[in-house]
Amino acid sequence: MTDRRPLLRAIYDAAVAAAHPDVVLARHLRPAPKGRVICLAAGKGAAAMAAAAERHYLDELGLEPSRLTGIATTRHGHAVPTRRIRVVEAGHPVPDEAGLKGAEDSLRLAASAGVDDLLLVLLSGGGSANWIAPAEGVSFMQKQQLNRALLRSGAPIGEVNTVRKHLSRIKGGRLARAGKLAEIVTLAISDVPHDDPSAIASGPTVPDPTTLADARALVAKYGLQVDDAIRIALDDPGNESCKPGDAAFARARFELIAQPKASLDAAIRLARDAGYEIIGLGADLEGEARDVAADHARLALLARAANRRVAILSGGELTVTVRGNGRGGPNQEYALALAGLLKDTPGISALAADTDGADGGAGSAADPAGAMIDSATFAKMKSLGLDPKAYLGNNDATAFFSATGDLLLTGPTLTNVNDIRVILVD
Repeated sequence: MTDRRPLLRAIYDAAVAAAHPDVVLARHLRPAPKGRVICLAAGKGAAAMAAAAERHYLDELGLEPSRLTGIATTRHGHAVPTRRIRVVEAGHPVPDEAGLKGAEDSLRLAASAGVDDLLLVLLSGGGSANWIAPAEGVSFMQKQQLNRALLRSGAPIGEVNTVRKHLSRIKGGRLARAGKLAEIVTLAISDVPHDDPSAIASGPTVPDPTTLADARALVAKYGLQVDDAIRIALDDPGNESCKPGDAAFARARFELIAQPKASLDAAIRLARDAGYEIIGLGADLEGEARDVAADHARLALLARAANRRVAILSGGELTVTVRGNGRGGPNQEYALALAGLLKDTPGISALAADTDGADGGAGSAADPAGAMIDSATFAKMKSLGLDPKAYLGNNDATAFFSATGDLLLTGPTLTNVNDIRVILVD
């Protein structure tokens, strides 16, 4: 049987390349202002975006270096060399002290912006965790604990960010409020289903449609155990996020420069060029990883039974409700569920991976991006006596795929447009 792994990896790489800052940023950058360009970046692509902005202003436009300043706060292991914009490596998915300082310094720099300055805000997935500025009365440790509880709850990212935004001094439009004298231009790489600007990095420069009441309802919905300080903060009207019409947005513009759909389209083109009939399921899928895998396995088995050569592709961001104590993010859990459902069927191979290069994990740059499965996986499962259901029960996909040798290890990709899932049926 033909090895489809090189093709699966090429499809993933095409999706990532379509959203890389070096490809997508420059054409969206504005001319130099009368004053300074103050660049504030956050997320997994922050350093790469900052470096691309430096090339535009310093090399292409010849801006005097002293007129360019800024801070790029990114995930540990995601730094790239920069000249004028300071790079801070910080915790993700659980924030750390470096992110706390990066956010404080970014707020101060925004507040220093004058009417002739351009406040250039560059956002990518991970910005919510990288920029951590707890609301008054909430300690850093309390915010960290809440963050962990939210990540384990199975809540979609939009709901996670609704809570985060109401316990922050930088999210939910508050960065724009700090820099309101300047012209504010936000350029964002979308990592959220439906590309909602208020959800990308928790919307630090745009109006927020969610409310304190929404945040309180989500704490109740997921039964989160939170400290009294957090309950008090969520009851304080002073912690309401910025709404449409706020003076903070008088000179603010927001633009998407890369979207999950464009990356999924790039993946689809490659699969079609390889001779596959396409079943495209969209770039905005959400849901429990194992349930979505069951739906996709049914499609694959139907195609196999009908002797159709198809590629089933999807994007979006799945979730895992953590009940065990294993390791592995939603892409690995999806692939593990697929392995259990497809193990008796030849001619099917699949990849599920996060476009940022890290699927779940402990916040290390060496975390797996996801996993691949095919007939070799099924043979290894059999020879080692591995039971996918047992590993699923413990949410331990990383251990399973470590044993079969099927983890996808890419390292940081320096962008993030959610997940890419591909099933090839031959």
